[in-house]
Amino acid sequence: MIPQNKKAAVINALQSAFGVSEFEAIRELTAGLSTALVFRITVLGKAYLLRIITRTDAMADPTLEYACMKAAAEAGIAPRVWYANTEERIAIVDFIDAKPLPLDEAKLKLPQLLKSLHELPPFPFQLNYLDKIDEFIEKFRVAQFMPDDMTAEMFGIYTKIKSIYPRNSDDLVACHNDLKPENTLFDGERVWLVDWEAAFLNDRYLDLSIMANFVVRNPDDEKDYLTAYFGREVSEYQYARFFLMRQILHLFYFIVFTLTGQTPGKPMDLNMPVPGFREFHDQIWIGKISLANMDARLQYAMVHREQFLHNLRLKRFDEALDLIATHTTAAVR
Repeated sequence: MIPQNKKAAVINALQSAFGVSEFEAIRELTAGLSTALVFRITVLGKAYLLRIITRTDAMADPTLEYACMKAAAEAGIAPRVWYANTEERIAIVDFIDAKPLPLDEAKLKLPQLLKSLHELPPFPFQLNYLDKIDEFIEKFRVAQFMPDDMTAEMFGIYTKIKSIYPRNSDDLVACHNDLKPENTLFDGERVWLVDWEAAFLNDRYLDLSIMANFVVRNPDDEKDYLTAYFGREVSEYQYARFFLMRQILHLFYFIVFTLTGQTPGKPMDLNMPVPGFREFHDQIWIGKISLANMDARLQYAMVHREQFLHNLRLKRFDEALDLIATHTTAAVR
């Protein structure tokens, strides 16, 4: 089960962490979209998670990932790290026996967890999130998955949002950037964040927006969620930042899951049924839908497209644009 070229390194990891040369049991874990190999291993009667990075490109350098993971573990946000070797691309951490996290409990625990994460010392800078989206938009256009008239309005609106969206350093914090349910594990008492592959210094509102896809269902939820995170009454400016970042995320997920959901040789069905935004996320939350499935990825892309287009018609969208544009203009004077 362990790749032949990694067996010696795994033995070394076990010896360094636990003083033994072998595990008692092993089971591969396949949830999630990472290319890493992930295993549940038993050593000296206790379960651990063994993660082996298999990619060798520049983006697979685990130096940043392990640094962020260790910082989060020391703060009690991520499981304890027993071993992490950047050269061998191997890490061993405590295994979390995940249990269902009721939504009502998630609404209380998750904003506090994000607040604790974002209060960590800043993670290293890796890339500008908004500039990276431009690269994905260009890939999408080159691939020609859809007629231009299906995306022109979306890309035009994104350009408008990007032109006024603040980039102030106060909101650049230690971010996880991939807060899907598979990476948010509940042990029955507390929630842990795992898989730090995408972690870097980023806008706090991105993490807030990703988590909100699952736990914010109405205006009251939004108010409670942001108040719990900020620890005080939320300003109109903060509501507007949050709302606009959610639209940026809708566009980004539409692009990314279209690009990654294509099966070679299979044309995209532009008339596929598109479930409601809330319905689809509820099914992901309880594990009924896996985005490892290519068709589910394409559906997810279209779910975000529809939600983005819906939100563009709201009065709140124009109000948020105006408020942020005014604030940004005033800030640069």
